[in-house]
This record gives sequence, structure tokens and C-alpha cells, in this order.
Amino acid sequence: MRDILFGRRAFLAGCALVATGLEAMPVQAGAVIGKASDVRGTVDVKRAEQQEGLVAGGQIMDRDTVLTGTESFADLQLDDTRILLGSDTELLLDSFIASQGGTMELGTGQMVFDRPEGLPKIDLTLRTTFGMIGVRGTKFFCGPNRGVFAVFVEHGAVAVEGGGVERLVGAGEGVEIARPGDPPGKVVVWKEARIVEAYASVGLKR
Repeated sequence: MRDILFGRRAFLAGCALVATGLEAMPVQAGAVIGKASDVRGTVDVKRAEQQEGLVAGGQIMDRDTVLTGTESFADLQLDDTRILLGSDTELLLDSFIASQGGTMELGTGQMVFDRPEGLPKIDLTLRTTFGMIGVRGTKFFCGPNRGVFAVFVEHGAVAVEGGGVERLVGAGEGVEIARPGDPPGKVVVWKEARIVEAYASVGLKR
């Protein structure tokens, strides 16, 4: 079941979470876009087909892929944007400009995207196994949680679309997708216990 739910890059077009006004922003390949502010356990960075260990303070560049091992976590600081990765996670920073946005791809695992409220909004596309997340200056969790792929929004809003169904997800709300290609379920308010659980999966305390 886990292979079905979280297979790498399977059915990328299965569903879509789209924010209004979404546009990908290309950046120059090889540009430094941030750093790893904290690394716990085994974390690697793949760059130009070469893979090596990533340590705290290590540079993050455009088109890097960051991979975490079992019971490992990474905290990436991309200008004002913070990205936390849980265990067994693979994130491709396909193209990103911190003040504008761009594209990323979550191949496996879970993450929290955190851009503080009050900052200028950005346009970001996050591709996932289950579709795409359109982000405009928000904080959200996405990844496996309680046997499904889940998205929880702490502040901001996203639109979740899949299987011909669209769900708007706002602050304090979450939505589940059982399998790639399935429509998102009903939008519900998440209880504190589940939020704590989701954040803990990326090493973040509520």
C-alpha cells in the first residue's frame, strides 16, 4: 500500500492544487538560492549527477535535489522561505527565486513550506506524486499522514483539484487524497493532535 500511495513521481497529473495567478519563475541553473540551516542524520544533495553529504551551512543551489535518510531531517533556508524535510524525503529544487517563486518537486516523503505572513506573496508550483500545489506566501504541510497523502494549511490558502473535483483549503484546514489520481476528500478542520503529529514528521515542534 505504501508503494501505491507514495511511489516516486507516479501519476504526477493525478490531481492538482492550484493557487490563483500561479506562474513558474525560471532561474539560472547553478545559482545559490540558500543554505541548509540544520541537518540531522543522513542528508545528501545531488547536483549535476554527483551526490554528496549535506551539512549545516552547506549551500543549496538551483536544480539541487535534497535527499534525507531514515530518521533524518533537513531544515533549508531559502532567503525568507523555510523548508523542512522529514525522513526518507526527496525534494528537487527545479527552479526557485526566493522573492518570486518557481517550481519544486517532492518525489517522496513529507515537508513543511513556511513563508511568514506579511511578506510579499510569491508564485510557487510544488509538484508531488499526487499532483501540484500552488503556493502564494503560505505555510503548509504535505506528505503521508495516517495512511493517506494529506495537505494542511496553517495560514494562507490553496485550491486542491483532482479527479474533476476542486476543494479550497484555508487556514486551519486539511484535505486527504487516498491514491494518485483520486479526487481530494472533504475539507475539514484539523484537530491540534493531528497538526502536532504532521509537524513532528518533519522534526518541527508545534
